[in-house]
Amino acid sequence: MRLVSILMLFLLTGCSGTPDGLTPVSGFDGQRYLGTWYEIARLDHSFERGLERVTAHYSRNPDGSIRVINRGYDPAQQQWRQAEGLAKFVSSPDVGHLKVSFFGPFYGGYNVLLLDADYQYALVSGPNRDYLWLLARTPTLAPTTYDQVLEQARQMGFDTQQLIRVKQ
Repeated sequence: MRLVSILMLFLLTGCSGTPDGLTPVSGFDGQRYLGTWYEIARLDHSFERGLERVTAHYSRNPDGSIRVINRGYDPAQQQWRQAEGLAKFVSSPDVGHLKVSFFGPFYGGYNVLLLDADYQYALVSGPNRDYLWLLARTPTLAPTTYDQVLEQARQMGFDTQQLIRVKQ
């Protein structure tokens, strides 16, 4: 039983890690990161498959954790889908390494790998290179900015050919 508990703990904490060889941004200001972000592009995964007009809204909870509201429109079902989660800093609040839970005690990694100095766009990954999101404060990014961010993601080892541009 003790071994099972240790393995479960290892699996749960492993999910909140960072992709091999990558480091979340330092000098991160959680207060400036709060608010609404538009999903510009993402790698495909089942929990957002087919969604358009996807946004993430972050707000501070009284205990210092971050309330996460992810919302997107499902055109096939003609309805909005929403998920509420909780994010916590993994090490220090000035490092863009958080863990996010949408399902009770199960957390996944949320790694801010690239962040515009003015907090206008961000490149975020999960615990490995299977998860990647390009977020922005506006529903669109200038084509040159988009291309530059994708090139940086490619250099980080992400398969940018598989990115889905999100219809906003």
